[in-house]
Amino acid sequence: MKIVELKQVEHNVKVGDVCEYIEPNITEDSLFVSDDEVIGFFIRDISKYSEKLTKIIALANHELLSDRVPKSTMKRSSGLHDTQHEVLQYSTILGSVPPKPHMRRPYPTISSVHQVKSAQTFVKAMMMACFESEELIKTIAPNIYKNQMEIFEKVPKQWKFGRMFTSSISNFNIAAPFHVDHANIKGCVNVIICKRQNSKGGGTTVPDYGATMDSVDNSMLVYPAWRNIHGVTPIIPLAPGGYRNSLVFYPLKAFLTNE
Repeated sequence: MKIVELKQVEHNVKVGDVCEYIEPNITEDSLFVSDDEVIGFFIRDISKYSEKLTKIIALANHELLSDRVPKSTMKRSSGLHDTQHEVLQYSTILGSVPPKPHMRRPYPTISSVHQVKSAQTFVKAMMMACFESEELIKTIAPNIYKNQMEIFEKVPKQWKFGRMFTSSISNFNIAAPFHVDHANIKGCVNVIICKRQNSKGGGTTVPDYGATMDSVDNSMLVYPAWRNIHGVTPIIPLAPGGYRNSLVFYPLKAFLTNE
């Protein structure tokens, strides 16, 4: 794997800014290093590391694209200034959902998708994908695995998705403005696995380091989303039906005990 030393660069990007299209400059398998510590990595093709994970993700993606899995339509800008490349955007959340007092639900819960009979294959595939992703982290970045497993000793079992995450979200064609994941557990990483067909874009970009990770089909990004401002570049279909899905596992601090 290529070693990428993350070095701070100057920029004027602020939280809430629209993320424009940026050509990716992280396009090969890479370990991200800061202060001599591995803090994340990028895999261009997970099939080189795990045929099992590749097959599970293909199944999960197939189910997500079907009408068997409930979705919430997202109302976000595509990041483009014209309507030529407008795309349908939706998402599905699994695992633990934090309290939302503003929605008259002042208590945590498990995503209602788990109770939908037609979505059971999707739920099981995503759970299996989470476990397999954790095994990849253990192999490629054992320091990250060890640290996150230790932190998750403070997360009650009923709120865990896998061993070292609380939740999952699957996003269809969703670009994101620049933001920081303040709700995530500090010291932990997210996993983002992409399925992409007949499209470009959807790369995660971190302006602090001038780094934009590619999101080719079957790529995997492991990164601490609480650490820096970041965005997701627009998804641009190159043919009818083109799309980019991201299958994401993340750790929410709302489920830490004594936090």
